[in-house]
Amino acid sequence: MRTLALRGGARVAVVAAEWRDAFGVVTRGRVQLELRDGEPGPVLGRDAGFWLRGTGVRALRNPGRRTARVRIVTPGARTVTRRSTHPYTGHRTMEDDMNGMNDTEVVAGPAPGRSSRTPRLLGLAGIGFAAALAAMAATTLAAALAQAAGVDFEVPDGGETIPLPGFAVVTGFFSVVGVVIAVALLRWSARPARRFVWTAVSLTAISLVPPFLVGANTATVVALLGLHLVPAAVMIPTLARSLRARTD
Repeated sequence: MRTLALRGGARVAVVAAEWRDAFGVVTRGRVQLELRDGEPGPVLGRDAGFWLRGTGVRALRNPGRRTARVRIVTPGARTVTRRSTHPYTGHRTMEDDMNGMNDTEVVAGPAPGRSSRTPRLLGLAGIGFAAALAAMAATTLAAALAQAAGVDFEVPDGGETIPLPGFAVVTGFFSVVGVVIAVALLRWSARPARRFVWTAVSLTAISLVPPFLVGANTATVVALLGLHLVPAAVMIPTLARSLRARTD
């Protein structure tokens, strides 16, 4: 038998070979089951027991701040005399035998003073900022090409012409906002990639409204719409792929 310790906010992937026929019991705190499609599953409290084989659970999470512990009866242990067909069941009929076995502890989560999520978050942020630079360059280049083709980017309501550096600044700002959203979802969401795509696409759709309201000519409106889509085409797929890679 072994004990799995999950520090606050920690997540540990379920390896099928390690959980084959194993029975787990939450002995301290709460443990949330993360389903195969990334959906958050049930939260199990103290004294709750569960099987994982065939349930579609891909990870265990600690949704709280205090360390949670799970006792795991490994295959071949003399205490496992029968198996339940239900994934979640009580464990008190096994408690006496379990208490009499040798116990080893495996700790999952950050060491004191350091978060295990930090490398993942920093990696995502680095990729995001690199993508933001690429989006700025692509948008500025597209604006320059549109300007060379005769688009004046004049905004009658403001009486000004949008300069090329302005496209880079605006693109950079909103790209950084997208990176911050992605990092926040990776830190706190059980399915960050899906929620990021939904949020980013929604915000992109909203951003397509203002070009119709500034009173510019048709060529400028069409060019502005396209320039809103260019950074979205760079940032959304890049960050979504990075989020999936860090949650699989």
